This record gives sequence, C-alpha cells and structure tokens, in this order.
Amino acid sequence: MSDTLIDIQMQVMWNRLVSVVEEQALTLIRTAFSTSVREAGDLSAGVFDRAGNMLAQAVTGTPGHVNTMAEAVVHFINDIGEDNIFEGDVYVTNDPWKGTGHLHDITIVSPSFYKGKLIGYFASTAHVVDIGGRGFGPDAREVYEEGLFIPIMKLFERGKVNRDLINILRNNVRENDRVVGDFYALSACNETGHKRLLDMLEEFKLDDLEHIGGFILEHSRRATLECFKSLPHGTYSNSMTLDGYDVPVTLAVTITVGPDGIKSDFTGTSGMSQFGINVPLGYAKAYACYGLKCIVAPEIPNNTASLAPFEVTAPEGCILNAKHPAPVSVRHVLGHFVPDLVLGALHKCLPGKVPA
Repeated sequence: MSDTLIDIQMQVMWNRLVSVVEEQALTLIRTAFSTSVREAGDLSAGVFDRAGNMLAQAVTGTPGHVNTMAEAVVHFINDIGEDNIFEGDVYVTNDPWKGTGHLHDITIVSPSFYKGKLIGYFASTAHVVDIGGRGFGPDAREVYEEGLFIPIMKLFERGKVNRDLINILRNNVRENDRVVGDFYALSACNETGHKRLLDMLEEFKLDDLEHIGGFILEHSRRATLECFKSLPHGTYSNSMTLDGYDVPVTLAVTITVGPDGIKSDFTGTSGMSQFGINVPLGYAKAYACYGLKCIVAPEIPNNTASLAPFEVTAPEGCILNAKHPAPVSVRHVLGHFVPDLVLGALHKCLPGKVPA
C-alpha cells in the first residue's frame, strides 16, 4: 500500500476516533443529573493511549476541563499503579492540583481493555451541583472548608462499585442523589466510549491504539511546530490589574516565542489570596494554552502533542500557582482572565491578529 493510501486510512481512523469521543460526551449530556452539564456543556471527554497521552477530545467541553484532563490521566496511572489496573475498573478524583482546579469538578478515568490487554483510557469531567463544605463561593480560607476532597482512588474495582466511597459521598453533600447520579453518568459515558472503540478496532482490524496513536501525535506535533516558523521570535510581556476579592490583583506574563514553541512565565503575578480565588497552575496553564493556541494553531486538533509546545511556568505561591491547602473554589474568576493576559502579550508579537 502506498504512503498516500496509508495516510488516508489513518485520517479516516482519526476521524472515527473523534466520533467515538463525541458519542462519549453526548452520553454524559443525556444521562447527567446536573443542569450545568446537560444545558451548558460544562464537561469534557477524551481518549488516551496507554501512557496517558490524550489522542482525541470531544468538541463539547471547556478549556478548563479539556486541557487539565489532558494532564490528569498520567496522575491517575501513577497513583493507582500500573500493576493495580484491572478490567472493569473506574477511577475518580476531584483533587484541584491533579484535576481541574477545584473540588466541584469530578474527573473519572476508565481503563480500556481489548482481548485481555490494556490499550488505553477514557476520561471525562463534569461540574457537580454540590460537593459539601461551605458551598460554591470564595469565602473559605482553606481547601478543607470547600467540600469533600476525593484523592485519586477506585470508584469501581473489576466492575464492583466502591460502596464505602458512595456512602461517604452521600453523607457529605446536600444534593446527594444528583451528585451520586453524576458519578454514575460519568462512568457510563466512559463505558460508551470504550464500547465504540472496540467496534472501531474490530472494523479496522486493529489490536490496540499504538499505530493510530503514534500517527496522531506525530502529525499533530509536526503541524503545530510548523505554525511557529512564521512567528516573529522574541520576548513579549503584558500585565493587568483586577479588583480581586479584598485587594487588587496583578496578573503578569512574559511569553518567549521560538521555533520550538511558546513559553509563558507568570513571574510578577500577585501572591495568593486568603479567599478562594486562587488558581492551581494546571488550570492557569489550561487557559494560557487555549488562548495562545486559538491564534497560533487553531486548526490543529487538541491532543497531547499539539499542547506540548505551549510551556507554562509560574512562581510557586503566586495566585496563578496556588499551593495546597489554599482555597480555590472560584479559581475561574481569575483563571478566565488568563487568555486575555497572554493574548495581550501575543498582540505585541502579532499586531492586528489578536482580537481586542
């Protein structure tokens, strides 16, 4: 078979993989108990290879969920342990520093097995209506006050639900039926993705995701790096001062544009707040990547390889790199300004191409 025909076949399978995660996301929308998921699409869904690299994501979703989830699966693999991953397992966390930045977002990861062999993972995230504690707001002074903190752990093991976890959950949240229902909805959407993936593997006579996954990551990486060739390389800065909660907050960034990517450094940003507007670095990175990628590489599908050239750093303890046990419940209040922050710097690199 010629290289051209192989590339066409790979592209067809890539598109099919996207349709798999689209159906995964639609299952969550149909079965979720929370209004924010059903009506606002406050969710994410994606498929990952055995190493935890995101290969495809559903179009439905928010940058704060999709781009944080892209890094979360590796945490699940490391914390659960590869020798403790079994067929029928489902894992869960709402750890703000390993998930999406606050306790209200539940991330569920399910290993996918085919012919008795682990071939990858499905992951999904949704915002639940309540997670206990003070409720959804900035008034807590530590993350301990903001609700039930679920470390990475098993929700199901070999198909059997962890009833102790469900019991703890029911007794720590106000809307327990809706919250528990969302846990099961997230698990069900991953299962839908798994079943559709198996259909795809059988149709294309594949044994795993290694070949198609390698094609996706390599082509995405090359296409993204190609986008940097035409950019004026250099260093550009921007800052903004916001009202904050009790005192003004300064957000600052310096971006360095080079042939291998863009580095964003938040040095100069204010220190942490005593209120729950602090932002874990993963969430700040998610929105920085989103803003930059929208201008620099908007046509490249979102996956681990296309996100990798966008590097983000911040001084430990600044408000965009909050450390445990800082309160982070409404981290989006500042996090949603990060795209404007980085685009303000990118405007100096690409005048006239960045929206006002």
